[in-house]
Amino acid sequence: MAKHILRTPLSEEDVAKLRIGDVVYITGLVYTARDATHRMLIEGLEKGGFPRELLRGAVVYHAGPVVKRVGNEWRVVSVGPTTSIRMERFIPKLLSLAEIRMIVGKGGLGKSASSLVSRRCVYGVFPGGCGVVAAMCVKRVVDVYYLDELGIPEAMWVLEVENFGPIVITVSLTEGNLHS
Repeated sequence: MAKHILRTPLSEEDVAKLRIGDVVYITGLVYTARDATHRMLIEGLEKGGFPRELLRGAVVYHAGPVVKRVGNEWRVVSVGPTTSIRMERFIPKLLSLAEIRMIVGKGGLGKSASSLVSRRCVYGVFPGGCGVVAAMCVKRVVDVYYLDELGIPEAMWVLEVENFGPIVITVSLTEGNLHS
């Protein structure tokens, strides 16, 4: 088990060195996404309404943050992981449309793990119940997509993070899927 501190955007080389059980900390941008976000994002990528280059080397975090408005800015109060298996049906399509390099969530993945590996993407789990700890890693909200259509928890939040983790790798490019 090794510890890695990675900066986004992640490269294929960054994720190729990760092994099951490795602990990762991310600095840079993280994109939150839940069920409805995945649907909207896939549609936006297919129709050209969402800029594909934003997700090149991205970390997608299965989370619905609790945020509050403070003046003209959003502040993240809590951003704990949500159960990733709910998004499993969207993952293969999303990965075929965008060069996402890491997905982070809670719990495991099943059949979609093979699509991660073929698309050079890894999966890691963030400890459940640690949403406030995760929020302490958020430096600022950079942007938000689909807020009007989906509301706060389902919108896609672009978060600038520093040492966001611990993320434990459970699907690697070479060792398969710990959950299976």
